Parts: sequence; C-alpha cells; structure tokens
Amino acid sequence: MSLMQWFLVIIAMAGLAVVGFFVGVTLIERTQARRVAPMEPYAAPMAPVSKTVRTRAAVIYFSRSGNTALAARHVARRLDADIYSLQVPEYELGLTGLAQSALGANARRNDPAKLPNVTPRTIDLTPFSTVWLGSPVWFYSPAPPLWAFVENNRFDGQHVVLFNTFNSNFGDDQIAAFRSKVMERGATSFEHKHVLRGRMTQQLTPEEMLQAIDADWFGTPSGN
Repeated sequence: MSLMQWFLVIIAMAGLAVVGFFVGVTLIERTQARRVAPMEPYAAPMAPVSKTVRTRAAVIYFSRSGNTALAARHVARRLDADIYSLQVPEYELGLTGLAQSALGANARRNDPAKLPNVTPRTIDLTPFSTVWLGSPVWFYSPAPPLWAFVENNRFDGQHVVLFNTFNSNFGDDQIAAFRSKVMERGATSFEHKHVLRGRMTQQLTPEEMLQAIDADWFGTPSGN
C-alpha cells in the first residue's frame, strides 16, 4: 500500500478505537446505573425547616452513572439532610451524553465561564448550616454542573463540604479553585471528601464504596 493508504488505515483504526472506548464506557455506566439506582432509597425529612435557626444539612449533587447519587443518598441518610439532584439533560447516560459531558468538562477547563445550564439553577440554602456539594471528577476537576450551581448560589455563613467519587485522580489546583469560588460566595469554611472507586474494569463495588465513605468521611459504620 502507498503511504497515503497506510495513513488512512491508521486514521480509521484510531477512529474505531475511540468509538469502541466510548461504547465500552457507556455500557459500563448503564450497568452501574441499573445496579445502584435501587440502593439506599432516601426521602428528605418532612419536618418544616426553620429559616432562623440553622441546624440542618443540605446535600446537593450531580451524577451520571449513579455512583455519586448513591454517595449523596448515603450522606443524606446519615445526616438526616435535605437532598437535591442537579440535572443537565445533555449529559444523560448514552453515547451522546458521554461525548457532551467530555466536551463540557474540557471546555470549562479551558474557559471557566463555559458552564452548562443546570436544574435547579438556584436553591434557597438559608435554612442550612452545612451544604454538601457532590459530583464525579471529570478532567481532574469537579464536574461542570457543580461549578454552575456554585456560580448561581450563595453560601453565606455556611460550612461547605465538597465530595467526589472518581476513577483516577483529581487536580489539587482544581480543588483549590473550587474552594476559592465557594468562599467568594460567602462560605465560612470548606472541606473536601472523596472516594477513589478505581478504573472502569477494577472498581470498588457499591457496597465497598459505602463502607469507605463510612470509614473515611464519618469514622463509624452506618447506624453506629
């Protein structure tokens, strides 16, 4: 074959590899979502929330494959907290959502102002003394929907806890930038909690992840 033909073959093989990777990740994510969806169902307390005495916690999270959602439900259960899910339709499970989430994460890293539209955009956080903000880690940073939520809300006088589930690593510079943003929005203190789930084919089971959260974030098993 000519040099040009070899070049086209290499390009085609690279393209197939990329497609195969995205298909594989999508299948794994769908499997994870089915597994964790019914685990630890949780409903926020029915008692009215006082806006004058801050004693409650709020858990606000974004999740694609359900792992961060499971962590959020577990935290909310332990704290008897209110819980809110952030939604970004273009990031939903599937090949398109995976591609859009990757593009969105890369765009935010290059330009912090490029953020998705999230629902809910704002939440009245005034009744809460502590706000937990959770997301997966994309491109070494909390996922863009969490940045978007912070950009549109205030945390006056509150302790903010960022919590992440992730597969490989996070960037200390990104966590520092997130902390700065939260403090600029009125928070009085900041804490970062995280759990390394591992690579796609060698991850903690959901049960192991919850055990790690109990041990590392709370220091005691659930119910103790």
